[in-house]
Amino acid sequence: ILPPSALAKLASLEIEYPMLFELRNQNGQQHSHAGVLEFIAEEGRVYLPYWMMQTLLLDQGDIIEIKSAELPLGTFVKIQPQTVDFLDISDPKAVLENAFRNFSTLTQGDLIQINYNNKIYEILVLEVRPGNNEPGNNGISIVETDLEVDFAPPVGYVEPKPQPKPSMANKIKIEDPPTDTKGFSAFQGSGQRLNGKSVKSSSPTASDSNGTLTAKLKELSENDDVPAPLNLPFGKLFFGYRLRAPKAEAGLSQPSSTFDGKGYSLK
Repeated sequence: ILPPSALAKLASLEIEYPMLFELRNQNGQQHSHAGVLEFIAEEGRVYLPYWMMQTLLLDQGDIIEIKSAELPLGTFVKIQPQTVDFLDISDPKAVLENAFRNFSTLTQGDLIQINYNNKIYEILVLEVRPGNNEPGNNGISIVETDLEVDFAPPVGYVEPKPQPKPSMANKIKIEDPPTDTKGFSAFQGSGQRLNGKSVKSSSPTASDSNGTLTAKLKELSENDDVPAPLNLPFGKLFFGYRLRAPKAEAGLSQPSSTFDGKGYSLK
């Protein structure tokens, strides 16, 4: 907000709309750009947003230098939210479009503030285009222009670690069967010899077969290969492949008979 005398001076210089200004603090090191809202301030005073006073390192009552500026229409801006809470906004594009209507210019290095749902979000302007290599001219006008916006990761944001791909065994929920430590035997007990010595058992127990089954299931669970999807053209159905009967192997012997020979009757 500027005093009425500023409007009279700008009108005499035939400054065209939009009226844009370059602002510098007293030492000239900090600068920014802004538009004008109204010309109703007291003579010798200017009213600035609080975030702009922080950017220019100004306190109330400090001296500031203001002069008219011509800025190119912006085409691109890269911003960085200063808190991860910005990610909670469901539609950041619509929020920024509405917030940027309250701005006439954007300057590289400015830390602007937007209000959404009664909460203040600070956003740092990292880059603007078209840029200008001249010092103090790194600003753009965003009045009546199409602006492309790019986002940098918010301050404090940590990229989530990728989760391991679930295996096929985990998808179908295959569980390891409980192993029987005692094993299964059709005939319980032990054999005895006529000489009184015990008989050594050489036949494999059921626990060995359970261990083999467990090893096979473990190998299946560690295999991450998932069957490829069956992609068919539109309008076609798949009912499986035709069943082919196994061919008879040549040279198979006839089933043997337990008792060979002829039978005789007692008559």
